[in-house]
Amino acid sequence: MLETLNKIRTQVVSDLETVQSTAELEALQVKALGKKGELTALLKSLGKLPQEERPAMGAAINEARKALQERIDLRAQELKRKERDEALRREAIDVTEPRKLPEIGTAHPITIVMNEMIECFTGMGFEVLQGSEVELEYYNFELMNIPKNHPARDAQDTLYIDDNIVLRTHTSPMQARVMLARKPPIRIVCPGRVYRADELDASHSPVFHQMEGLVVDEHISMADLRGTLDAFAKHIYGADVNIRFRPSFFPFTEPSAEVDLTCSNCKGTGCKVCKGTGWIEILGSGMVNPKVLDMCGIDSQKYSGFAFGIGLDRIAMGRFAIPDMRLLFEGDARLLSQLR
Repeated sequence: MLETLNKIRTQVVSDLETVQSTAELEALQVKALGKKGELTALLKSLGKLPQEERPAMGAAINEARKALQERIDLRAQELKRKERDEALRREAIDVTEPRKLPEIGTAHPITIVMNEMIECFTGMGFEVLQGSEVELEYYNFELMNIPKNHPARDAQDTLYIDDNIVLRTHTSPMQARVMLARKPPIRIVCPGRVYRADELDASHSPVFHQMEGLVVDEHISMADLRGTLDAFAKHIYGADVNIRFRPSFFPFTEPSAEVDLTCSNCKGTGCKVCKGTGWIEILGSGMVNPKVLDMCGIDSQKYSGFAFGIGLDRIAMGRFAIPDMRLLFEGDARLLSQLR
């Protein structure tokens, strides 16, 4: 049995020199010192020895176990250090190696314009509110003085979810919700996406962006509307911007006007963007219809107000000289790279 012990000990010492990984070392340790290992088997066979030889043999086996465990522990430290060094070499980063600079993103033209407009209107004392893109027909139409069977509903080409729920055709429903919930003075702007069943072309899209504005207080007049829109146009386009007001009709304003800017693509000579007119329509506006005020619980004899709705997409096209509205929705990184 002593000879067997010496063979086991010699073999383990020899194998320790050849193992190349902690996994191999662990397997060797289990084979020699584990519960079912070779030394454990020797301990279990001590009963076959004469009674007087058992203590000496047991002590020899335990001394061999202790010595082999110490050598295994030392080898484990060497292997772990070696594996750590190899991992560090594999994962090393050469900080002096030239690398391609990461691409830096930029805001979308519509986002840029929206932020500029919010800055403009908040500077004039407006509060910014946002509403739901899925809206009840009651707020989208009826409180805006567009009852059922009104021809304006056909003109809007509404996208219905069911008989009473629509994808909002304008951001005006927030005007009604605010007027129902608050008393004047009211001064708000409401940016967001709106939806209409328009044909997609260079200047129209079924999904586009608006910013609605509303002011309600005592003694509000058309002059206040003109002054507000003049300040807006100068803030966005500069002091020499050319604008024009055209009489128009909207059910929720009376009187109503549309505001145009000189086409930035052709500078007024006529192109496909402005359909040869030299002008781009950017917003509709007017004095809030007294019927709308009364339906929303505001005394139209005491209060008056104005409202406007600005097309952010067309503002962005003019601001960045983008010739086709479809470019705003195609996600082409080349367009955004020009804005850096």
